[in-house]
Amino acid sequence: MRHDDRPLGDVANKLLFENALVRVWEMNLAPGERSDRHRHDLPYVLCVLEGTRVDAEIEGVGRVEIPVQRGSVFFVPPGATETAINATGEQFREILIELKEAATSGAALAVANVPAAISRA
Repeated sequence: MRHDDRPLGDVANKLLFENALVRVWEMNLAPGERSDRHRHDLPYVLCVLEGTRVDAEIEGVGRVEIPVQRGSVFFVPPGATETAINATGEQFREILIELKEAATSGAALAVANVPAAISRA
């Protein structure tokens, strides 16, 4: 696998709040828009505010299609380098809460209120 030297951006569009325990971001993607390529060094909770699907190009995994709805919640362990993609015709918006002091031993992806199975594209 080839090493990717492209620069990394922020995990979302706008930093809303930060203290010693958490960092809270807003991600807002218009139809067809992509986020910066970024790495998740911390575990996080993602809360969907708007949208029906968000795709992720995850390095080493490929493209994943994630069906969502307002109120969908994901707990995601750290480690992935990815780009979020709004491949729909609707606005996508989320709040992403990075956990700075969370225990990560045994942490695994967990979801709630998701309308369909997550699939690889």
